[in-house]
Amino acid sequence: MPVQQLKDFLDQSGTEYMCLNHPPAFTAQELAHHVQIAGDKVAKTVILELDGKMAMLVMPATWRIRWDSLSRILDTDFVDLADEQAFQDRFPDCEVGAMPPFGNLFDMTVYCAEALTEQEDLAFAAGSHTETIHMKTRDFLSLVQPLVLTRGFKKPGTQKPAWMLKGRQQSSEPSRQRATSMTG
Repeated sequence: MPVQQLKDFLDQSGTEYMCLNHPPAFTAQELAHHVQIAGDKVAKTVILELDGKMAMLVMPATWRIRWDSLSRILDTDFVDLADEQAFQDRFPDCEVGAMPPFGNLFDMTVYCAEALTEQEDLAFAAGSHTETIHMKTRDFLSLVQPLVLTRGFKKPGTQKPAWMLKGRQQSSEPSRQRATSMTG
């Protein structure tokens, strides 16, 4: 059963959802595999520390955070992953790493990647590593009312800027030359 607080909230709002049981999943991508849902439709919940305050970031499981860009868009001097020890008490009855993306239930500001809002439906950990909730994205957005971010993320498989590739090639070439001269 999902965390009781979440289940009660969804039931009281009249929201339709499915609760799926599956083998333990400790990452959002494992969850996607177990419930056979595309990784872009699985919401990964990340707890951040923003200038000393906790906040929740919700994004597709397959995406990564671009810390420099996220810091700029949030106009903050300090953004980092929150330490699990520091936030685990804020999520009673949740297994660490399986927090549902409903920061509003836990008195946290919620930021959401725009790409996730474009999905028709989504799935997310329901407070345990063996239970997932699957629901309509529009219902999630209506209930949570997250602040939607258009930047601050990296989709896997996207091309790195040319200047990054060029710098990497130049820095790796001398190493190869040295290794060749040492063996040759």
